[in-house]
Amino acid sequence: MAKNRVFRLKVRPQGEAKASDFELREEPLELLSKDQILVKVKYLSLDPTNRIWMSDMPQYMPPVEVGDVMRGLGIGMVEESQSPNFKKGDLVSGLLGWQEYSKVEAASLSKLPQWDVPLDAHMGPLGMTGWTAYFGLLNIGQPKPGETVVVSAAAGAVGSIVGQIAKIQGCHVIGLAGSDEKCHWLKEELGFDGVINYKKEHLGKALDRLCPKGIDVYFENVGGEVLDMILPRMNLFGRIPLCGLISSYNAEDKVPGPYQFSQILMKRLKVQGFIVFDFAKDIPAATEQLGQWLKDGRIRYKSTIVKGLEKAPEAMNMLFKGENTGKLFIEL
Repeated sequence: MAKNRVFRLKVRPQGEAKASDFELREEPLELLSKDQILVKVKYLSLDPTNRIWMSDMPQYMPPVEVGDVMRGLGIGMVEESQSPNFKKGDLVSGLLGWQEYSKVEAASLSKLPQWDVPLDAHMGPLGMTGWTAYFGLLNIGQPKPGETVVVSAAAGAVGSIVGQIAKIQGCHVIGLAGSDEKCHWLKEELGFDGVINYKKEHLGKALDRLCPKGIDVYFENVGGEVLDMILPRMNLFGRIPLCGLISSYNAEDKVPGPYQFSQILMKRLKVQGFIVFDFAKDIPAATEQLGQWLKDGRIRYKSTIVKGLEKAPEAMNMLFKGENTGKLFIEL
């Protein structure tokens, strides 16, 4: 019987996740039942939400239980199908898990759209990354031409797409990133109007210089001290799509709320957390629009690729150390 290599959660991580928090096992592949699909995983997405799923904190999905296959989004190819809707060779995406082969229900999979793009684009601008940027900015942020949009973690998978969509909408876009190399990419290649290397420059002073008329939309990926710097600089009736709070995901103690929380009242701000599947019915239309922008060269993307399933636990921590540019994923 064929074998499958699979990561199972061994213990809930304390602080930064470690390889010892998982068990890499070799297990037999089980036979398929009706409407089940066997997928050979090609790319495994690494996202900050992986760290949330490992914890038992209240969250938007049930946490991964100790002993279960580590949850993960991925792209793969159908190896065997017991569903009339899929055939061998189809490229699909879904929650495939940290494993080489995934046995899943057909209803949980989506076929990749037939765009003439590299496969990794379906992990970035045409996948969860692109949808998150699209809905968070356009549906919640609702930017208007001439407004100032600030994006944290701007060189990451979501942030880099957010900034480019904001430019398409005619906005003045400022990106926050943690290295000169990332800042150069954002400004010179992606067309951001201004960039701030928050590790080298005082964030508040830089925001005052680059956003002299205040901030209308802040796309939040980070939280913590960055959010406290942003809140007093928001304009009246500003909007904050809250996509992530990566600065606190590895925290071992309780994390205080924003010290500038009162500014939400004083500035009458709209702060809305969201998950991409809140907009599930609109995903096909968003994919179509993102694909057109990609085809027209109005959106660019980068991928940081780590090869080998066994490297998944350590590679995930690149997200929290700022070691990736654009989308981070494992190639199997």
